Order: sequence, then structure tokens, then C-alpha cells
Amino acid sequence: MRNRLTHEERIAFEAELEALQEEHRDLDAAIAALQAAGGADQLQVQRLKKRKLALRDRVTWLEDALTPDIIA
Repeated sequence: MRNRLTHEERIAFEAELEALQEEHRDLDAAIAALQAAGGADQLQVQRLKKRKLALRDRVTWLEDALTPDIIA
């Protein structure tokens, strides 16, 4: 990736980051609710957790892209 983001790219990345973080929190709540209900479909829980991990990877990538490189 280039060293510098355009203003438009930065805005798009920040918007995507916010949406993904919200989805991540929502998945967390859904997983907790399924597990608390007891007798939860373990396959569904596993799929939600996998999606949550994928979101975390994308969030990390976006955060790295938005953080300027500091040359020490």
C-alpha cells in the first residue's frame, strides 16, 4: 500500500472501520445470547465466531492503514 492515503480514502476507511466495529460488537452480543439460551446450535455459533474473527482481521488492517508510519 502507498504511504499516504487521500482524504477520500481516509474517510472511506474510517467509515468502513466504524461499521465493522459495530458489526463485531453485534456478533459478540448474538453469540453471548445464543450461548446463554442453552442448547444453542453449535454450528451457528461457530460460524458467527468465524465471521467475528474475519471482521477483527479487517479492522486490524484498516487501523494499520490509518495509522501513519513513524520512522524512528
